[in-house]
Amino acid sequence: MSFVVEIRDHKFTLDKKTSILDIIRPYDPEKRAVAARVNNRVRELTYEVNRDCVVEILTVKDREAIKVYEASLRYVVAMAFARCYPELKIRFAYNVSRSISIHFRDQKAVATTAMLLKVTHEIDRIIAADFPLKRMKVSLEEAAKVYDELGYEDKKAILQYRPETNAHLYSCDGYLNYMYSHMVPSTGYLHDYKLRLYAPGFMLQYPRSEEEGVIPPFQDDPTFNRTLKESHDWAKIVGSDTVAGINNSIKNRGTIEFINLCEARHNRMLCELGQLIEDDIDDISLICVAGPSSSGKTTFANRLRIELLSRGINPIRISLDDYYLPKSQAPLDSEGKPDLEHIEALDIALFNQNMLDLINGETVTLPKFDFQLGKRVEGRTIHVGKNEPIIIEGIHALNDRMTIDIPKSAKFKIFIAPQAQLNIDDHNPLSLTDLRLIRRIVRDYKFRNASAEETLSMWPSVRAGEFRWIYACQEGSDYVYNSMLSYELPVMKKYALPLLHAIEVDSPYFPTAQRLIRMLKYFIDMPDEWVPSNSLMREFIGGSCYADV
Repeated sequence: MSFVVEIRDHKFTLDKKTSILDIIRPYDPEKRAVAARVNNRVRELTYEVNRDCVVEILTVKDREAIKVYEASLRYVVAMAFARCYPELKIRFAYNVSRSISIHFRDQKAVATTAMLLKVTHEIDRIIAADFPLKRMKVSLEEAAKVYDELGYEDKKAILQYRPETNAHLYSCDGYLNYMYSHMVPSTGYLHDYKLRLYAPGFMLQYPRSEEEGVIPPFQDDPTFNRTLKESHDWAKIVGSDTVAGINNSIKNRGTIEFINLCEARHNRMLCELGQLIEDDIDDISLICVAGPSSSGKTTFANRLRIELLSRGINPIRISLDDYYLPKSQAPLDSEGKPDLEHIEALDIALFNQNMLDLINGETVTLPKFDFQLGKRVEGRTIHVGKNEPIIIEGIHALNDRMTIDIPKSAKFKIFIAPQAQLNIDDHNPLSLTDLRLIRRIVRDYKFRNASAEETLSMWPSVRAGEFRWIYACQEGSDYVYNSMLSYELPVMKKYALPLLHAIEVDSPYFPTAQRLIRMLKYFIDMPDEWVPSNSLMREFIGGSCYADV
């Protein structure tokens, strides 16, 4: 029985099972394809079709393909290190400049130029050899035996939490590993990467889909890097730097102790932050809070206010949303629609005038933006006195253009985001962007009656706005508040999975949903009854004591 495979404008009539790779090989001599979407499911190029289907070829310009490319590149880099320095165990983690850090498990080991040259030469040799990457299905027992032989204790630890009865391995020229991802057919598909020294280890750059498939210029972010290191150091102390470690902590410590342990860290950061502000309260007039979507800014601002009140400081909150211009005056985006994330969608001049007047002791009637009317109306009238700093929160709160008339010495800037280096195992980091996406999916459904599809449809635009307006301001902050809670994915799992499973196979967001499901499945379920009412977690799952504040 013959069948038809449709790829772009071509239709191929076949009479036997055939791999996508064999079909497209004559049309892709430079190996630019990375993966494929077959009837809306992401597949490896080695996937064999045997029925009518529509195939979309994915390249490094596609988000789902980049994840395949990046996982395959990690595989090859790990392979090169294993061959050049078999005595050294490496760990990958997402890091600054949208790159992957590589550091050594042995803290005495330090990366050198000689090491960089040797490993780069081996990576290039492996890519040039175009070794095939062959997938193998094995039982969990067989996988555990392989990991024992290779000294991969970290990989063995997660097997007990794998819901399936089997596992997969990839073989490449005698090297075995698994990256929890689809892979490219062979090493020759990995055209582009950059490996650089980044003390005490290395930094690996790869193409980015949001940059049209090219590697963006490297931009160091010392503040971000320091926060990640502090977070990882803490996670290692409490054993929550891996998925297996989190699961074990829940089982061994118990739900209540693990929740309180994580919450205690947030409390400690709030105390530290409160002390910094108290020490400089005579000069601080504005406390500016910003961070990417689903960072927990609302709960944080409320908890910060309580912390400051306990120190005799009475902050006043003002929302930047009340300074929106009418849509007719907003800048237009590339599609000719009002760009409400643009800083010039806000009345910068009025905001600065209001803030200056308040700082100078004047009484000010603030605007209030009525979203139903689509315009500003008269709001509350306020006066601020001694020890009454103004908290402003919003996407542009850290942007100096937003507070251009306010002296820098009068501003205290806080950047908030979940920042951690959480791994499935040493070679497989988890994306904190995906964590925020899961937070937003759960929150949008709970409080905005929005389906997971609706949230996923907006996410690319949200991410573009973050790169344009938020991350660039992080380095100028006075304090970075890490809103990550190590117990949150076990809690989120029961809320997120039904929403993700509800996405139909023909939805354009089905591949992303499947990827998030694969990430969540390794976490054990955790009840949320002991999550405190003032926890940042409550902002997403409900039950927050600040809901009506």
